[in-house]
Amino acid sequence: MTMKMWYNRSVIKVLTHAAVWAVALSLPYLLDTHHGVTHRRDNDIYERAFFYLNFITNLLWMGPFYLNAYLLTPQLFNRRRYPAYAAAVVLTYGAMLLVHFLLFNFVFGLPHFSLKGATGFLLPAFILTIAISTTYRVVRDKVVADKRTQERQEENLKTELSFLRSQINPHFIFNILNNLVALEQMKSEELGPTILKLSSLMQYMLYETDEEKVPLNNEVEYLQSYIDLQRQRFGTKVPVTVSLDNKPCVYEIEPMLLIPFVENAFKHGVGMIERPAIDIDLKVEGGILHFSVRNRYNPASAEVRDKSSGIGLGNVSRRLKLLYGNQQVLHISRDEGWFIVTLEINLH
Repeated sequence: MTMKMWYNRSVIKVLTHAAVWAVALSLPYLLDTHHGVTHRRDNDIYERAFFYLNFITNLLWMGPFYLNAYLLTPQLFNRRRYPAYAAAVVLTYGAMLLVHFLLFNFVFGLPHFSLKGATGFLLPAFILTIAISTTYRVVRDKVVADKRTQERQEENLKTELSFLRSQINPHFIFNILNNLVALEQMKSEELGPTILKLSSLMQYMLYETDEEKVPLNNEVEYLQSYIDLQRQRFGTKVPVTVSLDNKPCVYEIEPMLLIPFVENAFKHGVGMIERPAIDIDLKVEGGILHFSVRNRYNPASAEVRDKSSGIGLGNVSRRLKLLYGNQQVLHISRDEGWFIVTLEINLH
């Protein structure tokens, strides 16, 4: 927090407290048609003296209020030192009685001071002040604790998301480099354009995915470039049906969130598979992203995985839960030789 922000918040806090006290102290006189004089006297001098005595006494209630709120409650009550807290409250009340006695006799020179009468007169206001002060402190501490908990949760979330995203990038780069090796071995003329396309993908990964959100259109273009790279690698060996609705829109999405599903399809949907095929579909309707990826797989080898297998899907599933909660629905299934992933995300 900057010095200016701290200063502004402090000023607002002081002004708020001043306004509340102004209302609290003036309310009895606004409701009392006799100007708040408790003891009736025929003598105008005594009436005026009692008026100022009551006003100053009411003003002094700020002392016990803040003493209890900022010292007694946090240091004694919250630490369960109840006998010490009770003794401190009693001493505070005694101090208020002493001040009232000094004002009564020596400042305003009023006659016939009664300890019993003064005790009964001040006790209800003192109890109310302490009760409100304690409640204020408890509520304030609860708000501060909740705010700190929320900040810790947000920081933990950012840290975890950063870690999960860092898992995706090396995994993805590793797969693309394998593609380049395959093209080089085939002496393909597509190697040069493929390297250029890879450089554009790297630029996206390095400079745009640091943002918490990216335009959905950018993410779709990234998907399309990745699919084009895979098509160059496999040619006509693996039919790939793609329908990516990339019309201009205002929606944003977490970067690198969709690519693991496509990556997984190309990784496990080719090889020792009869009639391999991959279908990819993406569209946005009414602010809802509908995304599906299907690939044929070999049930006999479905359980055979290398060490890096599963990083993508497990990662993205965790990220979806952290980022969108119940605003997303992810379904993964196998049906008649097809591995099917469907995802819906509320982009609002």
